[in-house]
Amino acid sequence: MGFSRRIDAFQRRHRWAALPVAVVYKFVDDEGTYLAALLAYYGFLSLFPLLLLAVTVLGYVLHGDPAAQQAVLSTALRNVPVIGDQLQNNVHTLTGNPAALVVGVLVAVYGALGVMHAAQHALDRIWSVPRAERASIHAAYGKGALVIVIVGIGMLLTAGLSALATTVGATTGLGTLVGTVATLAGVVVNIGLFLLAYHLLSARPGNLRDRWIAAVVAGVTWQLLLSIGTWLVGTRLQGASATYGLFGIVLGLMAWLYLAGSVFVLCAELDSVLARRLLPRSLFSMYPEDRDTTAADRRAYAFYAESERQKDHQTVDVTFDGEPAPEIPEQRGAVVPDPDPAPDARRPASP
Repeated sequence: MGFSRRIDAFQRRHRWAALPVAVVYKFVDDEGTYLAALLAYYGFLSLFPLLLLAVTVLGYVLHGDPAAQQAVLSTALRNVPVIGDQLQNNVHTLTGNPAALVVGVLVAVYGALGVMHAAQHALDRIWSVPRAERASIHAAYGKGALVIVIVGIGMLLTAGLSALATTVGATTGLGTLVGTVATLAGVVVNIGLFLLAYHLLSARPGNLRDRWIAAVVAGVTWQLLLSIGTWLVGTRLQGASATYGLFGIVLGLMAWLYLAGSVFVLCAELDSVLARRLLPRSLFSMYPEDRDTTAADRRAYAFYAESERQKDHQTVDVTFDGEPAPEIPEQRGAVVPDPDPAPDARRPASP
């Protein structure tokens, strides 16, 4: 235990070492693996209906120009580089059957709203929003629909930038330079989408400045994942689809969606840790018998208890063997200041 204690003391003294520890511990405390799995599940249910809807809309908008339809679809599917080609080849336009089109639209919208609802649940859990303050079903679906529209516009914008870069690069011979500029523009668009999603979906939105770090990290990480996935397809996974068929498509899609969900959750945890000063954490805080907790540990446990508040007129008090927990600020999404050594833990119920 002596060596472990020395490591614990080191990371408590150095912020750069304490930050990843605090993010991982917060991820574990919030059951982040289950939150990511929930996002992957609803993403899997909604992706094929959404692709079906997108292909059908392209069929109507770009009627008589199959080449343009395929170009737009393939550009959009670059966001799923490992299995994008297989998805493109297995999703076809709904034509000649209005009833099937209506059913496809309804299923796609329902699945997409499920993803948004899962994302809202994850953010409420990460920001320890009390159950009494979480959005009603109407507000939740309304915000979900708004974010779906924003994400759709962002994807179209990214696809347009990619198509424009391909065309300009082919005509000017500056493919590498134009491709780099398009990639950077795509990263900026992705950062903006993550920023709006983090800000709009949580029932405790706070300030945009409390979300930008997570948005930047998520946008850059997402672009890195796309690049790595494209490299794997081009160098290591050639012929994998022919070998494993539909089974490989399903497994690849689930793995990719779970990875995307994990990025979304982990980056939100990063923002929560920084905004609420939930660092440094004790390396041994995972053990119930550990008593050498830090102020950040006690602050985190106070937030966890507060998140279970069911009623507006209910009050949640947290103490640690008679020592009160750090006070939970009244302001929604407020940045938590450094605690007083012995603050008053009693918190009146929110109006």
